[in-house]
Amino acid sequence: MSGKVGFVSLGCPKALVDSEQILSRLRAQGYETVPTYQEADVVVVNTCGFITPAVEESLSAIGEALAENGKVIVTGCLGARPELIQQAHPQVLEVTGPGEVDRVLAAVQRVIPLDQNPFTALLPPQVKLTPRHYAYLKIAEGCNHKCSFCIIPKLRGPQKSRDAADILFEAARLVATGSKELLIIAQDTSAYGVDIRHRTSEYAGRPVRAHLVDLANELAGLGAWLRLHYVYPYPHVRELIPLMAEGKLLPYLDVPLQHASPRILRAMRRPGGAESHLKTLQEWRSVAPDLAIRSSFIVGFPGETEEDFALLLDFIAEAKLDRVGCFTYSEVEGAEANALPGAVPQEVKEERRERLMALQQQISLEKNQARLGQTLEVIVDEYGELPGQVVGRSKYDAPGIDGLVYVETDGTVKIGEIIRVRITQAEAYDLHGEMVGRVAWKPGVPPVGNIATETLRV
Repeated sequence: MSGKVGFVSLGCPKALVDSEQILSRLRAQGYETVPTYQEADVVVVNTCGFITPAVEESLSAIGEALAENGKVIVTGCLGARPELIQQAHPQVLEVTGPGEVDRVLAAVQRVIPLDQNPFTALLPPQVKLTPRHYAYLKIAEGCNHKCSFCIIPKLRGPQKSRDAADILFEAARLVATGSKELLIIAQDTSAYGVDIRHRTSEYAGRPVRAHLVDLANELAGLGAWLRLHYVYPYPHVRELIPLMAEGKLLPYLDVPLQHASPRILRAMRRPGGAESHLKTLQEWRSVAPDLAIRSSFIVGFPGETEEDFALLLDFIAEAKLDRVGCFTYSEVEGAEANALPGAVPQEVKEERRERLMALQQQISLEKNQARLGQTLEVIVDEYGELPGQVVGRSKYDAPGIDGLVYVETDGTVKIGEIIRVRITQAEAYDLHGEMVGRVAWKPGVPPVGNIATETLRV
């Protein structure tokens, strides 16, 4: 007998990896996942609780699952605040926190116990919630920062890094089963290994240090595109830039700078300011001129004056970042920034966000126009609406958050292929082009070992 589980996954890629692990473990125990509420014997909702809109979305998703099915288990970041969930939805069967996979499994087993069958102990391939050709690879959980606007350390705890060997075995399995792009994620990717004192673990018969630079060098041998997210600009990050210039890492960094005013950054409990940010970006670009830098910023933080915001705009104009996300400050229950004086009216927050994004849109357009006539490698994510058209991303674009490349092809291209594209048209965020060739996929040879049975351990 196979119990049927419905699953709703909300939040960031780090939560998506948690969902993949839960689903993999459920499948290994003999459970079947189903796509509708009506088919499910129980529904698991993996929630997000980072900012107020995310909390509201999570509570709404729980309510919908209860209305449509009636049997709901809640997990994820919002699960670290069970009283909030139980107050809104007292009917939920159980609430577990982020990363508490064993508790989720136990709850499912209580609600829909399976007949014991020795064959269910055979571990099938890990469930992936992303397309076959790319995957998120989480190298650490939790965070040691104390940013005044954030409650992630309260939700997910302090940083817990994985051993390098565990990560490399998982990466090798992903590449061996078709992943051509690995997106490296953590709450603070740059701090990987600090909590375990960069200890070594054995991979392919040799010790590998739990350090981001060492890990990147090892991962590069697998042959997949490697994209780094959530990179704080620590000094050792400059050691990664030559790897990008050499083609071992994608020329892409996702660096959450948050602001440029030193005064606001101090209130946020974040380092740096416009001057130090610009110096760091200049150093990186001097080594890898083709580097695409993505960042995110918060406007309307308590106490932000028009002068602070003008400093941020000046920084955006001078830094000429390739990709920018901008958010208005939102109070999060439990965040210390809520008590700061100088609340900014919502209409001012929105107006500042619009001004910043208008400036960035012009910068993005200029950068995309500079791509006209260039030939870029593009990984194909989906088919387009027109005959022979495919939609993909260049090395400078991450899935779901950056621009797209619309490509005219001969109609034989498949999803997951990497093709060469000559750019013929540029918009503010997206590019258009025509295929001029294919890129041969030559993955590295994984080490001898039973990588198919490696599971995520954080």
